[in-house]
Amino acid sequence: MSIRRVVPNIKSKLLDESRAFYVDLLGFKVGMDMGFIVTLVSPSNPTAQISLLHDTEEASTPYAHLSIEVGNVDEIHKRAVERGLKIIYPLTDEPWGVRRFCVADPNGTVLNVMSHLIAR
Repeated sequence: MSIRRVVPNIKSKLLDESRAFYVDLLGFKVGMDMGFIVTLVSPSNPTAQISLLHDTEEASTPYAHLSIEVGNVDEIHKRAVERGLKIIYPLTDEPWGVRRFCVADPNGTVLNVMSHLIAR
């Protein structure tokens, strides 16, 4: 199984201020800004990333502490189901081009396991 990157997800009630902190202090570049999530990318190592999630009460999906991009999300989902693990968010093709699900580890840490969709 290929693990392509692991991205910590940081909740922020002050999304603009948080973005400025990581960009201005550490030199991250904005790789993606969808309003509710901003992914910051290292200019020297593009797999070194941090995502900032807008912390709102009306979030429609659970907060995932980490996002893990894998080569085949369906395979990981199948393993999780076979093991009887707690699926927090179902396997879903998202409109922003990823296929993902959320699962809780034994400590209750929520993982967003995902793969990018290939244009069909």
